[in-house]
Amino acid sequence: MHEIGTVISAPFPPNSNEFWFVLNDNKGIPVRKGQFIQLQSEQGLLIARVAEITKTNKYFERADSVSEFEKSGKPLHEQFPVGRWEYLTAQANLIGIYEDGIHKRASFPPSPGTKVSKVDEGILFGFLGLDKERGLNIGKIEFHGLDAKLNLTKLFQKHCAILAQTGFGKSFLTSVLIEELLDRSLVHGRPAVIVVDPHGEYTGFSDDENYVSKTKIFNEKSISIATRNLSERQICEFQPRITDVARRELGKIIKSLRDSRKVYDMRELIEGVEASNIPDRTKYPLVSWLSDLDDTGLFGTNDSPNVDELASEGQLSILDLSEFIQSRQKQMIVTYFAKKLFAARRSNRIHPFILIVEEAHQFAPEQEERSSAISKNIIETIAREGRKFLASLVLISQRPVQLSTTALSQCNSNIILRVSNPYDLKHIGESCEGVTKDILDALPGLKVGEALVTGEVVRYPLLVNVRERKSMQSKNAISFEDALANFQNRKSSDKKDLETFM
Repeated sequence: MHEIGTVISAPFPPNSNEFWFVLNDNKGIPVRKGQFIQLQSEQGLLIARVAEITKTNKYFERADSVSEFEKSGKPLHEQFPVGRWEYLTAQANLIGIYEDGIHKRASFPPSPGTKVSKVDEGILFGFLGLDKERGLNIGKIEFHGLDAKLNLTKLFQKHCAILAQTGFGKSFLTSVLIEELLDRSLVHGRPAVIVVDPHGEYTGFSDDENYVSKTKIFNEKSISIATRNLSERQICEFQPRITDVARRELGKIIKSLRDSRKVYDMRELIEGVEASNIPDRTKYPLVSWLSDLDDTGLFGTNDSPNVDELASEGQLSILDLSEFIQSRQKQMIVTYFAKKLFAARRSNRIHPFILIVEEAHQFAPEQEERSSAISKNIIETIAREGRKFLASLVLISQRPVQLSTTALSQCNSNIILRVSNPYDLKHIGESCEGVTKDILDALPGLKVGEALVTGEVVRYPLLVNVRERKSMQSKNAISFEDALANFQNRKSSDKKDLETFM
């Protein structure tokens, strides 16, 4: 056991929340702010974390004395043995007691004179609640070099939020998590992974030889909604302007079409309305509303993909929405397929799944009315009820303040990278379980690749250096400078081709 210091009774005596210790000299074991430590007490093995480190020297305590001695023209260190009186003290926060694999709350302070040691790595792993055998390895624990292996059930069953401002690694971290899920042993079981990808950031998995066989991409050319599967209520969700009178008439026409044919598209439904005996004051607005839906190009005769294709064991299914321009189209897709997935999971018809929603604030906005944010309802429903049916949700957002509080508050585990906007920080503090003031204070100072893991997945907030990813990045992932160079090269090439032609 590596002793690193001794508990002291100054500047404040130890209490049940914190204590101070003086660091040993010349031990060659660095101690850093944020590092875990251990010490024995009457209650058992105490685990603590270094909150702050200060450097003190008795010769420099009084400003008037330093000033007077320095007036002689000689530095203080030439007049007195200054170096012998310089020492380091550390403030540590008590986290808990760990004995025989059981975690308890600390309720009694350590005694002055108790020796402080660097934490045993095996003890730290168990104390934090990490999963050494089957955990998802997202990187290294800061200052300790241990793999941060997160338990799959703790991380996902009660949902997870990944939050950070633009450019600080949300998608990178999510890709690392997806790799861990896809690489998971069949013996331990692998969930289906479905990603709502508004910008095509995860399509690189289909270009990677290690993941191409486990990845399916559905885009503008392959996504469609079967009109025959839509009730009048579902159509009204897509088109909230439809009146109650028009809705009742639409229900009759849908029933008639289903009785006469098994398959029909939106165009045929519109023709059915036009050929009906509905009064003109109801018919013409209804035709207009349905035509507006038909113009989205989303409605066909069959669902593509179907829920079995989406929720296949050990498969990554990407709903690539990058080619859809309108936010409304994207919300309609998310609404329809999320509802199909959740209904199938409730009846235990498909494999347990993890639904990852990128840019979640676009699909479950806090302030928008439900009529203009049609996907908000199903996302909040899965957030509230999904854990009972093994339908897990991961919400990723760069603007937490714009994300539904209802949905965010149901995410019991959080992985937060750098966030500096005060409104976002306030919203995170109010909505995320286990996020305390000291965590909020740390978020603006995180560097690229540093993530704070908190909530149910760990017993104590954990700073992690995210590991390098193994999969290929999307072709869309290109730096601004590279994009400029590529455009210039293409422009020069086109010019040469034109000159050759002329």
